[in-house]
Amino acid sequence: MFVPYINRTFEAYLDKMDLITILIPKKYHEGKSNSFYLKGPEMTETLKVVQTILLDEHIKYECIVSSPLVVGQVYEIKEEHGATTDLQIGAVIRTHEFDEFFSYEGTDLGVTYCKGETTFCLWAPTATHVKVKTIDPETKRTFTNNMERIERGVWTFTEKRDIEGYYYTFLVCVNQIWREAIDPYTVALTPNSEYGVVVDINKTNISPTPKPPFQVATDAIIYEMHIRDFSIHESSGITQRGKYLGVVEEQTTRSEGEVTGFSYLKGLGVTHVELLPVNDFYGVDDLNQTESYNWGYNPLFFNVPEGSYAFDIHSPYGRINELKEMIRLLQKSGLRVILDVVYNHVYIKEESSFEKIVPGYFFRHDEFGMPSNGTGVGNDFASERKMARKFIVDSIEFWLKEYGVDGFRFDLMGILDIETMQCVRQKIHEIDPSVLLFGEGWDLNTPLPYEQKAIIHQAHQLPTIGYFNDRFRDSIKGSTFNLYDRGFIAGHHHKKEEVMQSIAGSVPYKKGAKYLFKEPHQSINYIESHDNHTTWDKLKRCNEHEQDDILQKRQRLGTAIVLLSQGIPFLHSGQEFYRTKDGVENSYRSSDHINALDWNRCAEYKEDVQYIKDLISLRKYHQAFRLPTTAQIREHLSFLHSNDCIVAYKLQNVSQFGPWRNIIVAFNNDLERQTLELHESGWYIAARDMKVDLNGYAYMEGDVIEVPPVSVLVLFQK
Repeated sequence: MFVPYINRTFEAYLDKMDLITILIPKKYHEGKSNSFYLKGPEMTETLKVVQTILLDEHIKYECIVSSPLVVGQVYEIKEEHGATTDLQIGAVIRTHEFDEFFSYEGTDLGVTYCKGETTFCLWAPTATHVKVKTIDPETKRTFTNNMERIERGVWTFTEKRDIEGYYYTFLVCVNQIWREAIDPYTVALTPNSEYGVVVDINKTNISPTPKPPFQVATDAIIYEMHIRDFSIHESSGITQRGKYLGVVEEQTTRSEGEVTGFSYLKGLGVTHVELLPVNDFYGVDDLNQTESYNWGYNPLFFNVPEGSYAFDIHSPYGRINELKEMIRLLQKSGLRVILDVVYNHVYIKEESSFEKIVPGYFFRHDEFGMPSNGTGVGNDFASERKMARKFIVDSIEFWLKEYGVDGFRFDLMGILDIETMQCVRQKIHEIDPSVLLFGEGWDLNTPLPYEQKAIIHQAHQLPTIGYFNDRFRDSIKGSTFNLYDRGFIAGHHHKKEEVMQSIAGSVPYKKGAKYLFKEPHQSINYIESHDNHTTWDKLKRCNEHEQDDILQKRQRLGTAIVLLSQGIPFLHSGQEFYRTKDGVENSYRSSDHINALDWNRCAEYKEDVQYIKDLISLRKYHQAFRLPTTAQIREHLSFLHSNDCIVAYKLQNVSQFGPWRNIIVAFNNDLERQTLELHESGWYIAARDMKVDLNGYAYMEGDVIEVPPVSVLVLFQK
């Protein structure tokens, strides 16, 4: 056993495998010592001081040891005046040597359950002792067992009896301090994340559902939604409001009879549903779900479904079964399912299992040893470290294999490193190449070197990963960070070049064009999401001089541009009926009144909703609106000469992609009708004002056409 040093006279840290840093306070012998001795199991060594540094209240000594020490072993340091202290794990935790020496490639971390025995496996290389605590949920009797240290800092223990349903935690001793932590790999929890639970995950298996066909990424039309928002409104007609199964409740309607919920979603025409985080998060009481609200960006445990969305919360199987059933029914209805995942940070670093089990390893620190905060929430996950990267890849693999999801949207992906995202993409490709992968590529102030960041300006290094296109958003709607900045749809006439680039998929559609991406599938085109002001709320402020009917035209124009641009369109739920959050920009913990999807509003604007459905059908009808490659865009897409009020493009010789030979699309942002020269005659009108007809509802012989105020016009030649 070790001797606890509760009141240390001085401190000593292992900062490299062969370097010890000693700090002696100046109030103790003026901080001076001429000799230091290292004592470990069956060894004693005089340390060689290689550098002495004067600090404000201490003297710092850097000492070399003759051979690398054994991390996880207990050592003592004695100085010449007789004081003794324990050697603590210091900055060695963040060295390349440590990462190489202790990285573990096994697939058994967490719990492996069998009917007659259960094996616990934990990576904790800096721990000197580890125990596993299990609790019988019926009798509350607690069992504590020592775990055995094996290769590469892994600890293991096998319980030789059936303990299905038992609660469990790990007790980990690092630097003489014991901490209790829930398994970061746990797949089941008690309510409000108090304990991990031993479950037979095979009991939650469901019959596989054939997935909707999907071959080309640009065929996707993504619809972002929050589990609770989707069903919580009193007008939804849904029984399990705010729950997983409320999302897929059949044949729900408003009191007046209009469809809501699942029936509405199935009829919209989108291909993918993107769910805001469904893994366990902080901010909502599992047992009192309606007392608080949260989007889900406070991650606690990454492989467990969020409890507040479950109806059967007291059963650890309940939330697993309900989420799996929801995913299965969405897929059965023809919708693929994307998960919004948050691997860039945890809710509170100091309270996370990662920090309790291996202090200092899983999070980035700056040059002064202070935690970095590029995420703005107090911590940045150190994805560049091997076991942090392994956790992310293992977690993605778990969701793919266990829940059968169809895509991942990475929150603040720019915090993560390129190699990690390449590993994620490779793992996905091994399992299901049709799975979408995209994320937020903002460049944030984290210590990771710029060239290693998975940011939008490094998109060329991640050619099979998509990015939220902020250039598209800001040129079409206006800046997210300036409420009064007006984009193209708000009547701004000086962003035409940016709008053209965005419509062309932000790829090099012509020689010399500025571009973000090499291929169009990397461009996630959007004007609004859960974050920041909705388009309606922004237009109400920056164009407050205009009447609502004009603002509605402007928003319809914006959504039409999203749906008729090259790349992958992304819609925020309710965008099709002018979703409002009463002007609240950041509603992550606002009330249901602010966040709920208002089905009354959906009914009020049912003609507008039908128009968006028709535009979705138009995009799906002809692949020329969603060309898979830059080469095809360069060959077939060109922009027509027009005044600054109109952006118009032509898709030439595209009969191999669909039933039409040539297509012209024109977007007018002005309050007056505008004239567009076509340079040839013989066109059918597929869309004008709010009418869409795939067969063409009118035919025109002339080579000049008027584009109605604030609208989209689509023409084609058979």
